[in-house]
Order: sequence, then C-alpha cells, then structure tokens
Amino acid sequence: MSAAIGVIGAGAWGTALAQALASDGSDVLLWAREPELVREINETRTNTPYLPSARLSAGVRATDDIAELGALPALLAVVPAQFLASVLARLPDGARDLVLCAKGIEAGSGRLMADVARDAAPGASIAVLSGPTFAHEVAAGLPTAVTLACAGGEAQWDRLAPLIARPGLRPYYSDDVTGAEIGGAVKNVLAIACGVVEGLKLGQNARAALIARGYAEMLRFGLARGARAETLSGLCGLGDLVLTCSSTSSRNFTLGKALGEGQSAAEALSGKASVAEGAATAPVLADLARREGLDLPIVEAVCRLLEGAPAATIVSQLLARPLRAEQGAGS
Repeated sequence: MSAAIGVIGAGAWGTALAQALASDGSDVLLWAREPELVREINETRTNTPYLPSARLSAGVRATDDIAELGALPALLAVVPAQFLASVLARLPDGARDLVLCAKGIEAGSGRLMADVARDAAPGASIAVLSGPTFAHEVAAGLPTAVTLACAGGEAQWDRLAPLIARPGLRPYYSDDVTGAEIGGAVKNVLAIACGVVEGLKLGQNARAALIARGYAEMLRFGLARGARAETLSGLCGLGDLVLTCSSTSSRNFTLGKALGEGQSAAEALSGKASVAEGAATAPVLADLARREGLDLPIVEAVCRLLEGAPAATIVSQLLARPLRAEQGAGS
C-alpha cells in the first residue's frame, strides 16, 4: 500500500474522512490508538464502536503505529481537541501538510488548534478543514461542502485540494485559519444550547432565535480575535451552526437535549464513545470572552448548565435580560 495521505484518529469523523478519501480507489492510512480497532478495520472493513453504519473501502488500512504516518506528505488530524497536543507529540517531525479537523479550544491554555499544532509539530504547514459535516453522511458519499483554510495560502491549497476533493466532498478555499477554527469551536457550544431548547420543548421559534443570537456571539468573539466576518458567515461558521443546532446526529445537540430533559452533565456524558467537544470548549471560551470584555450570554448560560444549574432557570434568566437593539457590540 502506497498512501499519499493519512488520517490521525479513527473516531467517527476520522473514519468517515478516510472512507471519503478512499472512495475513488486511493489508499489511505488510518491511525487508531486501539489495537483491537485496528484489527477490526483491517479484517472486517467495519468500525463498530464509532461508525457502525459504514462499510470501509479496501483502500483504507489501519495502524496503531503512528510512526508509519511520518513519511506521508499530508495528514489529517482528527483526534479530539483536548488530545491533539499529546498525539502530535508522538508523530515524527517533518515537513508536511497537516490538516486540522478537530473543533475546539484547548482547556487550560485557551489555544486554538492551529497554535497547538504549531508547537507540537513545528515542521508542518497548517491548514484547517471545517464545515457542516455529519460523519455518517460523509462516509456514505452524500454531498458535503467544507472550508479548507490554508495558512500557506494558495500554494498549499494547490497541494491539498486534489488530495481531498471527491465527487461527494467539495472543499472551498480560504486563508482565514482563525475564522475557520473559531466557527467550528463556538458552534459546538451553541449546539448544546439548542439541544436544551429541544429538551425543554420550547419550540421551533425559540430554536431559530437562539441560532440567530448565537451566531451574533460567534461573530462578536471571532471579530475580536481577528477572524473575518465573511468566513464566519460561510460553511465553517453559519453553515456548521445551522446543521449542529438542528439534529440529534450532533453529539453536542444530544448533550444539550439530555440537560434540558433533566439529566446532569455527568449522566449525559457517561458511557459515550464519541466526544461532545462543546462541553470542554464552553468554559474556556467563556473565560477568553470575559478577559476581552465580550458579552456572550448564551455561552455563559451553557457553562452554568454544565455546572449543574437547572435548565428552566437558565432559560428564564436569558429571557429576562434587558431589552436592547438587535445589532451592535452590546447586543
């Protein structure tokens, strides 16, 4: 097998990307940390724990030796945000394209994934792939469009686009890495809030209002951090926000729904194979916003929910906020 691209992480999203990239007959090397999962993928062409609906192409080969990926010119990093630094530290250093596919902010440091990757893999050229993507649909070859934000500009795009684009997977170019990262991180937190609306049975009007007001918070935070408004209005911002705030296929939405139905955060998160990134991102996002004097009431509300405050009480407090103009820095 002579792969041109590798995928680090065999969770649902990593497996779906590997399957999409192999859909045209290409060889893809997929790293999983569990030897038993490596055996399952290679012997039965399935990933029962994380993506049971998929039947994987013969071009997908799994390994638990991350050093095997070291010689590949392009890698997609699809491990959970809070584990990215430790996993990349195990990867042999080298000059390669490293495409970050995790959506989150590192707890403790407050770093976006590109900053984490630059420290952990200093020889790599960083890009970010983000957008409205449910893993099971991508694995099935259903049409999907994503943002591919390249820190290396158009030269890096010219290298990566042919490796990633498939008939069912269409990347769009951007050089706004910060915007792509912030859109993906913030939408996970807002999806928890929309799940709460579903769990409390507050209706479609409330969900639509929350998406719109949540997008205002995403934009407020993103602009303060140097993102461009047009990036956040695109696939990796508003597009991803609408998807994950509207379906129980979203892990973050499902977490919020459970909170709205009365479960504690610990109960809702226990026993899950996949990670709801918004739960780890919410407190660090809120802390960063406070330091910069930004008002993110929905993000703050999600933090209080995760700390154990009753969902109905938090919603009442949000609805009791002072009336104000819809647009503007204080809205």
